[in-house]
Amino acid sequence: MKQMPFTLGEIRAAYAKGARVGDIVREAVRRADAYLDPAVWITRIPSEALTARVKELEELDAATRAAMPLFGMPCAIKDNMDLAGTDTTAGCPAYAYRPAETAFAVRRLEAAGAVIIGKTNMDQFATGTAGVRSPYGAPRSVFGRDYVCGGSSSGSAVAVGAGIVPFALGSDTAGSGRIPAAFNNIVGLKPTRGIISSAGVVPCNRSIDCVAVLAHSVDDAMEVLDALAAMDPADIYSRDRISLPAAPEGAFTFAVPRAGDLEFYGDTENAGMFAAAIATLERIGGKKVEVDFAPFRDGGGLLYGAGFIAERLVDLGEFIEKHEQECHPNVVKLILGNKHRTGVEVFAGMHKLERFKREAARVFAGADFLLVPTSPIQATVAEVLADPIALPWKFSLYTGFANILDLAAFAVPAGINARGLPFSVQLVGPMFSEARMAPYARRFTEALGGYTGAPPNSH
Repeated sequence: MKQMPFTLGEIRAAYAKGARVGDIVREAVRRADAYLDPAVWITRIPSEALTARVKELEELDAATRAAMPLFGMPCAIKDNMDLAGTDTTAGCPAYAYRPAETAFAVRRLEAAGAVIIGKTNMDQFATGTAGVRSPYGAPRSVFGRDYVCGGSSSGSAVAVGAGIVPFALGSDTAGSGRIPAAFNNIVGLKPTRGIISSAGVVPCNRSIDCVAVLAHSVDDAMEVLDALAAMDPADIYSRDRISLPAAPEGAFTFAVPRAGDLEFYGDTENAGMFAAAIATLERIGGKKVEVDFAPFRDGGGLLYGAGFIAERLVDLGEFIEKHEQECHPNVVKLILGNKHRTGVEVFAGMHKLERFKREAARVFAGADFLLVPTSPIQATVAEVLADPIALPWKFSLYTGFANILDLAAFAVPAGINARGLPFSVQLVGPMFSEARMAPYARRFTEALGGYTGAPPNSH
C-alpha cells in the first residue's frame, strides 16, 4: 500500500494534533530504513545527533517555534553541501573532507527549524543527468528499478519521490535538480541563480550553479525557497532577491516552441503528453503563443559547445588530474577533456550568450512564461550504460539553457504515460520570477489532480 506523501502540510497537521518532533523524525528514519534502495544515501545522520537535534527543537517555546517556517520538518541534502562534522564527498570518496562550517543554505535550513536526516547520493562532482555516475551506487527511479532516477541530484529526488522526506536540497547547473524531479514525479524548483547562496557547496560551474529545491508541491518548494533566500556576503555570486509584481488572476499567456523546434527523439507518446499539457493550460485560461526556440536551445548549447564547461577545471581540474584513477571515467572525460578550450573561444561564446539573452527577453515581454518539456525522453539504466555520454545529454535538451541565460524554472509533474512513467514540463521565466510563476504552476498541477511521487502500491 502506498504511504501518503510526507508533505509540509501533512506534517503540520500532525503537529496540530499533538505529534512531537521526535515522532515525525522517527517516521522519516523508519521510511529511510525501510526503503529498499541503499544507493539513495551516502551518509545518514547518526541517531545520537538526531536525538540531540530533536531535543533542541522540542525544548523551544511556542513563540520561537512559530517563527521557524520549517519547524520540525525532516529533510535531506545533497552530498556536495557542507554539514559541519559530516564528510562531504561530492560523490567521490577520494575527495572526501570533513568541513568545520556548514554551508550557508544548510545553516538557513537549520535556523528555519528543519531536521537533516542524511546526505544523498549524486552523480560525481554533479557531472551527469542520469544518476549513474557514483561509486556509491545508482539510485533507481521510484517508478521502477530498471529506470534511471535522473541526476545529478539523484538521491535527493528519490528521497522525496519515495515519501521519505517532504523536501530535499539538490543543485542545478544544467538540469541537475529538474531532471531527477521529472523522473520521480515531483516538483523541482531551480531558482534564479544567486538568491540561494552556494557558499559551502562543491562547485560545478561556479558562476551559474544553483541550489535547487525538490518537493511534492509548488507551495512546499516556495516555502523552502523563502526560508533559504538571503544575501550572503561570503558568496561572490550571491545577490538580493527582487520581488516582481504578482501574477494577475484569470487569463494568462504562455509561450511554447514552434512545432518544428520540438524534439522528442522519436518518443511520440511524450510528444503527445506535451500537447496534452498545452491543452490543460489553455483549459485553465492560458493563451498559447508559438515562439522561436533557437535562442534557448543555442544558449544551452554554449555550456558544452563554447568552452564554458572548462570552468569546472578551475575548482576540480587539479584534483581530478592527481586522482584520475579514483574518479569516474566519464566524469574525467567530460572535465579534463576540456583543457584544450581557449579564452578566445569562451569570449566568442560570451558575445553569443548576450545576444541569446536579449532574444529570450523579447519572448518574456510577450508571455508570462515559457512552457517546455523537462526531459524529452526517459531511459533505462542499461540504455544509459550503453550510451553514457550522448544519451544523458538528450535529457538536458530543455533544461541546459536556464542557468546560463539567467532564468528561473519549475519542473512539475504532467501525468503518467502509457508505459507507467512520469512526464514533466517546465515553466520557465525571467530572473526573479519564481513567485510570479508559482500560481500558474500550482493551477496546472491542481488541474491534473496534484498527484506526485511514487506510483500507487509501490511501497
